[in-house]
Amino acid sequence: MSRLLVLTAVDLEARTLARHLGLAPVGGSVWPRFAGGAIEIIPVGTAASQLTARLRDVPPPSLVVSAGLCGALAPELAVGALVVPEVVIGPDGRRHSTAAVAGPRRQGILLTTDHVLQDAAAKSRAWLETGALAVDMESSAILEWAAARAVPGLVVRAVSDPAGRGVPADLARTVDAEGRLHPMRAVTAMLARPTALADAVALKSATTAALKTVAAALGTLSRTV
Repeated sequence: MSRLLVLTAVDLEARTLARHLGLAPVGGSVWPRFAGGAIEIIPVGTAASQLTARLRDVPPPSLVVSAGLCGALAPELAVGALVVPEVVIGPDGRRHSTAAVAGPRRQGILLTTDHVLQDAAAKSRAWLETGALAVDMESSAILEWAAARAVPGLVVRAVSDPAGRGVPADLARTVDAEGRLHPMRAVTAMLARPTALADAVALKSATTAALKTVAAALGTLSRTV
């Protein structure tokens, strides 16, 4: 039977996708883990920092999918737009091809960086330098992990912040390296920066829309692989 292993960065992405797909928590796991039918979802931390530790005992899947949010670099990509790249460029400049599978059509390039692009100027520079449609912090590491195990890898992401807006550093810090959200850090940011509340509300709405798009694509993918 085909087995789809979906890897997200943060717990929130994993929980939201699991809810949309009707997956149940896996008992006995010390971190969030969800499964149902042929799909399993595991968060592997920001920049895939927990990838090796959390997948040590995971059986080999049929397909690995880097899923969740991304930031638009191309100006035409709106919030919620689906990004399924043919190529991922890593922080070291290496290029990783994604697998050709039935389901969402692949196109373009995704850039993986080792830091958050905080403003429109940084995004514009990255777009001009690489031609990438969007940016994340995990996909290149996830594709490398899959390739090392001779497992095909795919990226299914959706835009949570458009090219004209980045993720402010104080809000980016509300998520730790293990992918856990710390609400009090958000409160601190809002107290220190008056516009942080509006930024947080906009990001929450965009995140909801983006993850709904990703869940729909994963649902289609699970029926075709």
